[in-house]
Amino acid sequence: MDPDAEVTFEFVPVIRQYKSGRVERLLPINPVPPSVDAATGVASKDVTVDPATGLWARLYLPVSARPDNDRRRLPIVLYFHGGGLVVGSAADAPEHAFVNRLAARAGALAVSVEYRLAPEHPVPACYDDAWAALRWVVTSAADPWVRDHGDVARVFVLGFSAGANLAHNLTLRAGSEPETEPDLLPRGARVQGMALVHPFFLSPPAPAPGDKGSKAAEEGEVAKYAWVRGKLAEMWAFACGEGRTAAGPDDPRVNPLADGAPSLRRLGCARVLVCLADDALVAEGKAYYDGLLASGWAAADAELLDSAPADHEFHLREPDSAKAVLLMDRLVALITGNQ
Repeated sequence: MDPDAEVTFEFVPVIRQYKSGRVERLLPINPVPPSVDAATGVASKDVTVDPATGLWARLYLPVSARPDNDRRRLPIVLYFHGGGLVVGSAADAPEHAFVNRLAARAGALAVSVEYRLAPEHPVPACYDDAWAALRWVVTSAADPWVRDHGDVARVFVLGFSAGANLAHNLTLRAGSEPETEPDLLPRGARVQGMALVHPFFLSPPAPAPGDKGSKAAEEGEVAKYAWVRGKLAEMWAFACGEGRTAAGPDDPRVNPLADGAPSLRRLGCARVLVCLADDALVAEGKAYYDGLLASGWAAADAELLDSAPADHEFHLREPDSAKAVLLMDRLVALITGNQ
């Protein structure tokens, strides 16, 4: 068979790869240029973060940061788009519109990261890019918008779906001790909060002992999305590239509750918001939140928002819906401190 026609991996409607190495991304992307948003007045521009890897980001500056307005420094939101680590873009129209709205509502300087995608750039390239973006944001190497307007002591890490996976791993690394992380953040820089929207984690949670109702509900959630959950596990292995047979769902990067995974108490932030939807990831999302509380996080500092029956990425498709507005309200409250 023609190697350019023989499929070696396929997850419809996300991605397909052929034996020749050719990749076909099936999920439609509608890239839009940076601009001054007519609805919010937020200005955006694209900047290079690391020329060596091609890492870039889209910056968003709200009206409140313009010269004729209040010159107080703004919280910085570091945002990671979704797409299973294999598709998606910071320039995709729904993601761009979402970050525009968030920057305007929260009065924040937002940095939406265009991290490298698998399979061309297998894991851990995406995690390396996330750390490089955070380091760039809080050092003098950053763009003048960030240097002149951003408050490096008020950084918030936010991700959607696979981007939420990156956000978790990045914030965990930010909380590492000096002996395990030599490349620490500079003095004065701090991740104040983390928000995970419909996070991409694997492995079903263990039901509470003797709680038959809880067990039945969780088994129902798993069965409902059995095919998708199986493909998500395959896609994680696919994103890990060569040697992916060993990249199972017990990898702590995709299963934060796996045996040997770092304690969630080590997350390098003061507040966490976990946002769930009716999707194939909800069981792991609930288990993650329970894991936060079990690790010692206080309920006042670790919040949960369950938007069911709304489904995955509803906030991008239907931004004016009541549940999407509530989700935005909770994100803004995390960033501004008005909880």
